[in-house]
Amino acid sequence: MGSHARPNRIHRTGVRIATVALFGAALPITAGGLAQAATPGTAHAVDESGRQTDAAAAAVSQDQTTPKLHTDHAFLLDARDGSQERELWAGAKADESVPMASTTKIMTALVILKHPEWLNRQITVKQEYRDYVQENGSSTADLQTGDKLTVEQLLYAMLLPSGGDAAMALADNYGVGDTQDARIADFVRQMNAEAQQLGLTGTHFDTFDGISHGNNHSTARDLAKLGQRAMLQPVFADVVKNKQFKAEAPAANGHTRYYTWTNTNELLSSYDGALGIKTGSGPEDGYCVVFAAQRDNRTLVGAILKDDTDQHRFEDAAKMLDWGFAH
Repeated sequence: MGSHARPNRIHRTGVRIATVALFGAALPITAGGLAQAATPGTAHAVDESGRQTDAAAAAVSQDQTTPKLHTDHAFLLDARDGSQERELWAGAKADESVPMASTTKIMTALVILKHPEWLNRQITVKQEYRDYVQENGSSTADLQTGDKLTVEQLLYAMLLPSGGDAAMALADNYGVGDTQDARIADFVRQMNAEAQQLGLTGTHFDTFDGISHGNNHSTARDLAKLGQRAMLQPVFADVVKNKQFKAEAPAANGHTRYYTWTNTNELLSSYDGALGIKTGSGPEDGYCVVFAAQRDNRTLVGAILKDDTDQHRFEDAAKMLDWGFAH
């Protein structure tokens, strides 16, 4: 689900040492060209002549000890080449499709941002958007009926406090159809079309916000790639880096409404270089986070799904980032 309420029953996933794939690591140059990249589970080291040494291999093997997490659904990539991503590390279940909660809203934002001319358009908040979050126990930006917010303001309302009401407003206004149900169904179709175009083969959407109808799932690998693509959008990157955002909107009574939205992503306050992205949680989903950070001109993007507690997802993300920046 897209709610940020604590799951009723989440079983802790056993900790495993995950496979290492250093496709993005810097490799030494030998007479024969680039040294061979490390294959999963194997460390390679060379001496000055290019020959692998047992002592060096042992040192690299020890240095490449992978982070111990509370979930196997984890993936980390290096996005230092802009649009090109390179795998750094994959958990044992990085390619298993599972519910993704409100990380769904990353794709909702990407579909909207395909049309930057929409950003300044005003959308009137309908009572149905408020009713939706109440009926489904969804997280909310507490949008007030009759208020008029721009599309850009709704992106803040959706991505910071994870407002399901804001997500529904966007889907309802930018899907095509004669009824609200038809418009939302068309918007979800656009989300799936974008996932297919991006090659996210383990991903399927049946909702605009993460409140699933039984077929809303992704993999840690796919979500990290999705997060990386989203961060290439300047508007998206500018939104998700904010710990808090204040907005003003014309209210239904003719006065001005003031909103304050706080980001659910605790990494922005606890991890040096954090750039944001998106959290999610729910009874079936566990605790999820797609995250990014930058240090020394390197940008890493990762994803965690089905973690066992709210705090563990941020601790695990920090461990992954520390490991990634060290390699």
